Amino acid sequence: MNDFVFGRNNVYELLTEGKRSVSKIILMKGMKENSKVSQIIDIARNKGIIFQFLPKEKFTQFKDYSHQGVIAYVSPVKYLDFEDFLEKEKQYKKVIITDGVEDPHNFGSIIRTAVCAGFDAIIFPSRRNATINATVEKSSAGAINHIDLIMVNSLSTIVDKLKDNNFWIIATDIRAKDNYYDIDYCDMNFAIVMGSEKEGISNTILKKADYRIKIPMLKEFDSLNVANAASIVIYESVKQTVQKSGNGV
Repeated sequence: MNDFVFGRNNVYELLTEGKRSVSKIILMKGMKENSKVSQIIDIARNKGIIFQFLPKEKFTQFKDYSHQGVIAYVSPVKYLDFEDFLEKEKQYKKVIITDGVEDPHNFGSIIRTAVCAGFDAIIFPSRRNATINATVEKSSAGAINHIDLIMVNSLSTIVDKLKDNNFWIIATDIRAKDNYYDIDYCDMNFAIVMGSEKEGISNTILKKADYRIKIPMLKEFDSLNVANAASIVIYESVKQTVQKSGNGV
């Protein structure tokens, strides 16, 4: 059930980005069509992709998904090899590492924010972390098609390799002394590490971090949702870059 994409905007993004092959699109018969559905049908026709209008009862298996009457069957996600990412030509690279973010909605939201902020890649472990599936794609609003996705066996090894390639590792940690805005994010390669919803970042990764940062809390409360926390830190780096360039957006 992972090899499908649901929702009008997500399917449209899938078709226009073209990173994954689409074998078939099914649409709910009798649903109210809008411009997005019409565009999906036009693109499918132009690309020679099979599409079918099926009765509502055929969508019962997708009842737990907000499919909006549009489902696309797709090839598996293609992950980028980490070494290939390092070889990409760019003056400065910025990435997000998720260390145990298991909720697919949080994971998708983090990817969406990273894409909007111009980040280059999402790095995540193959175990004890959400992987790319239909729910993550929906939560990212199709953003997974606009960023390099790197799934690795060992985050610890990858962090070491990043450091060897002039990356600064910035770990979010509620116990940190420095606030997230105390770091200068400009003119350097960096990786922001976000930890699991319950346990945060593993001690192994924390020990390797060059910076530990926190988001100050004005009331005694547990913590922010990891997706919200990621947005705050990510957009601090955007703010600093925009301010330094003096060019606005």
